[in-house]
Amino acid sequence: MRLPTWLAQHLAALRALLVFTVLLGLAYPLALVAAGQLPGLSGRADGSLVSANGTTVGSALIGQHFTDADGNPVPRYFQSRPSAAGDGYDPTSTAASNLGPESVVDTLSTDPEEASASLLTQVCARSKAAGELDGVDGRRPYCTTDGVGAVLAVFRADGLTGKITRVVSVNQVAPATPFVTSWQGVPVELAKPDEDYVAAGGLIVPVRGDAPAEPAVPADAVTASGSGLDPHISPAYAQIQVARVARERRVDPAAVRALVDKHTTGRSLGFMGEPGVNVLELNLALDEKFPTR
Repeated sequence: MRLPTWLAQHLAALRALLVFTVLLGLAYPLALVAAGQLPGLSGRADGSLVSANGTTVGSALIGQHFTDADGNPVPRYFQSRPSAAGDGYDPTSTAASNLGPESVVDTLSTDPEEASASLLTQVCARSKAAGELDGVDGRRPYCTTDGVGAVLAVFRADGLTGKITRVVSVNQVAPATPFVTSWQGVPVELAKPDEDYVAAGGLIVPVRGDAPAEPAVPADAVTASGSGLDPHISPAYAQIQVARVARERRVDPAAVRALVDKHTTGRSLGFMGEPGVNVLELNLALDEKFPTR
């Protein structure tokens, strides 16, 4: 008995659905799981977990913070780069901050839920903190000495070309001191929370200041990676931390520097990316070779 055309077409579609479900929904995933258990691949398939003294302490692929219960850096450890993934290095919230070069004005508000720091202020604050922690010059162009973006809102009497009537340091509030006392003869005011100086007609003017052109604190110490999970820092960032770590562990800085060199990886395939230092692996090597009480 010949089946109706419409029924034959539906049965053929059902057979195709069943075949591809078995192939792609069962056989293919199981084949990948089996391949992941081959010698040399099983560790990576399981997340490249790192253990110390029989305890899993992290992953070689996902960064982590080395801070105390209050979020302060632990001085005897090398510090990781910032992370914008959740509360930091959260693999379920992997993301960048989505802030760009034009993010220079903070949102100042009496409501903590509404307040937010611009990318510039985040960079300035991180550079200042890293400089203080590691005893290097934390100044950066377009940053104030108190660690916020050095940005003015300049108001003119007639659009963009008239006489300057008012100048506000948009990222500084009381009790701070304006990073410049006057701008082209007009006294500089501190910003007030919940006021939008851009909407009010202020022309935003970043001020470079006298910071060195090449900051002592490297870029990866003040910016998050695109994923927010990068477990590496640059060799330059590692080098400015050597003196602190050596002092805290009471060892020769040259010995710590040698460990940094040992845990520095080169470019992928010799030309892709930049050299990096895996922070977790380096800190574990420090604990093994130079343990502290």
